[in-house]
Amino acid sequence: MSSRIFKVSLIAIVFGGIALFAALRYSARAQVEEVRVGSPAPAFTATDSKGQTVSLDQFHGKYVVLEWHNQGCPFTRKHYVSGNMQSLQKEWTAKGVEWFTVISSAPGTQGYVTASQENDYLARMHAAPTAALLDPDGKVGRLYDAKTTPEMYVIDPEGKLIYEGAIDNRPTPDVEDIKGADNYVSDALNASFAGKTVATQYTRPYGCSVKYRN
Repeated sequence: MSSRIFKVSLIAIVFGGIALFAALRYSARAQVEEVRVGSPAPAFTATDSKGQTVSLDQFHGKYVVLEWHNQGCPFTRKHYVSGNMQSLQKEWTAKGVEWFTVISSAPGTQGYVTASQENDYLARMHAAPTAALLDPDGKVGRLYDAKTTPEMYVIDPEGKLIYEGAIDNRPTPDVEDIKGADNYVSDALNASFAGKTVATQYTRPYGCSVKYRN
């Protein structure tokens, strides 16, 4: 192979690699951009802590709440030790809302649990989600671009995302700050149940970073 041909081939490979990298970045960015309030919530299938397969599609026609969770995160513990998260779960599931705790911590990271460990935790904390979804490979978390624990998503019966972000307006790990906090999840559900537009549709989530697999 002549020097000129080699150089041309090398340039083609480099530019081809750059184009592929750009395409992949665009694809990933486009996927994240799809997770927008007012847009259809990304479909997913996951296995819950009882070994059942759960698909978002099977709950079309119902409200769905997704709650990203990490047992070891102090911001998550704030809402469980106080009983706040459990109260929300019980209140809204009683009204027909499907509430899913989602655990995207990878094996070996903070928050990772086995199915039996999660079931023990749910019983010990008297938690009442519809189910706890185990997402150790991070597929569901990355699909929704979930960044923190807790982070909340509310989906309406038409399958549209109507709220994304923090659970409330008190971004601290202090239990005392729950009292008097504005709970964005309840605000969104109450407004939508009443046929009104959700006033606060997006907030910056707070908490511990989701511990994805590298």
